[in-house]
Amino acid sequence: MPLIVFHTSQLLWVRLAALLFTCVAFSVAAHGASLPHGGMADWCIFCWAFSFACTLLVLLVEQFGLQARTPVSWSNFPITIACYAALLCLSASIIFPVFYIKDQRLYGEVRDYRIVSTVFSCLAAVAYMGEVSLTKARPGEVAGYMATAPGLLKVCQTFLACIIFILVSNPNTYEQHAALKWCMAVYCICFILSMAVVVLCVGECTGCLPIPFSKFLSAYGLLAVIMYLTATIIWPVFQFDKQYQRQSQNPRLIAVAVLTAVNFLLYLADLAYTARLVFVTV
Repeated sequence: MPLIVFHTSQLLWVRLAALLFTCVAFSVAAHGASLPHGGMADWCIFCWAFSFACTLLVLLVEQFGLQARTPVSWSNFPITIACYAALLCLSASIIFPVFYIKDQRLYGEVRDYRIVSTVFSCLAAVAYMGEVSLTKARPGEVAGYMATAPGLLKVCQTFLACIIFILVSNPNTYEQHAALKWCMAVYCICFILSMAVVVLCVGECTGCLPIPFSKFLSAYGLLAVIMYLTATIIWPVFQFDKQYQRQSQNPRLIAVAVLTAVNFLLYLADLAYTARLVFVTV
């Protein structure tokens, strides 16, 4: 009878820990936390369940040696998943206690279940950060693009853009001025292009571009920095200056201004790394 031999490593144990932590987080929350349907509860459950499913897929593929049969670049896929999972679990670790523990009159098992989900969500975020740290490219190492600093920055850029889209889901927050519509165009264009880079790298399609991939990254990086610089200046001016303000200040709008500035810094760092990075797309 053939035996399946599991080769243990530090990376394997970190992935198993992340698998266990996310499983406990969403199982406990779904079983006894008495969460309302819809809204942020569904988002948190999605974060944990998505991370669990993707980690389980990565573990199965690697343990059964199926990397060569997958339709994606295995030098890019696992670390991309780990980075997204770290951000998802981190966001759930912040959102879940704020919405479902803080200022809630909870007693007994319901409160305990929610606290347990929060704790294991935090542990999962730490585990995924550990996986990213173990699998990212070291200086001078030949690796897939997503394992380099610019690749990881692309993941963070797209994730922050998604958070911005959630915060400005109400059209009234940007329809009153053409300048605010420009900011929305910046968020959308840069998100689409950054996500396109992620998809091209994970799908091993970088050779389909009509220009060299490195030149595309440099040109797009410069364009994104300029566009985000304008949004970083325009958004707070037209949202908070009394001359243009038509509605009371909203914490969501302040959060968008902060995230816009953070994303600008990420694109600036991305451009700096890309300008001097030599990588090999596997």
